[in-house]
Amino acid sequence: MLFVLLVSLYTTRVVLNTLGVIDYGIYNVVAGFVSMFSFINTSMTMGIQRFYNFESGSKQGVSQTIIYNTAIRIQAVIAIITFILLESVALWYINNVMVIPEERLIAANCVFQFSALSLILVIMQVPFSAAVISRERMGYFAYIGIFDAIIKLGIALILPHIPYDRLIFYGSLYLIVNTIDLILYYIYCRRHFKELYLQKKFHKEQFISMISFSGWN
Repeated sequence: MLFVLLVSLYTTRVVLNTLGVIDYGIYNVVAGFVSMFSFINTSMTMGIQRFYNFESGSKQGVSQTIIYNTAIRIQAVIAIITFILLESVALWYINNVMVIPEERLIAANCVFQFSALSLILVIMQVPFSAAVISRERMGYFAYIGIFDAIIKLGIALILPHIPYDRLIFYGSLYLIVNTIDLILYYIYCRRHFKELYLQKKFHKEQFISMISFSGWN
């Protein structure tokens, strides 16, 4: 955590110097606005992790496979709803309410789309990252965090050498980083947790139970 904190602080300084005040501000406002829609996902993360933990110590509960499949379906529903809200309400707000220099509006919209897709990937990552944390594989969790910080630092360092729009390039690379994170979590879960595999059956009671618990969160 200390390593990631220090690297992130330095990365922020490099990105600010490279993008400049206006572009850096646009990125933070647009990406920050998109991240507001992740509050539901935060609650679901705690809920899914709780169900993984509970079933790990329960001899008469439902299987981890059912928890995994239900979590995938819940996150898919959240991802669809979030995407619809982003592409309607959020997109309108950015283009009609936010004060953005006209010459940077296209770049701002590109950043918005990259940020929206990144959020969808983060939402779909939850069943895998929650499984890793619930099984206390904190070493791998830490490696992903360190990898993420180093890659983002690398992006910041190559940013000054990019000949075209740096803001759009910066947003696109962040999307790639989130894609890699999802793939790494997925591969790890598939290799180490054999009980986590997809089933066609829909478990309605478990779906309602997990939604209800996370709803209170």
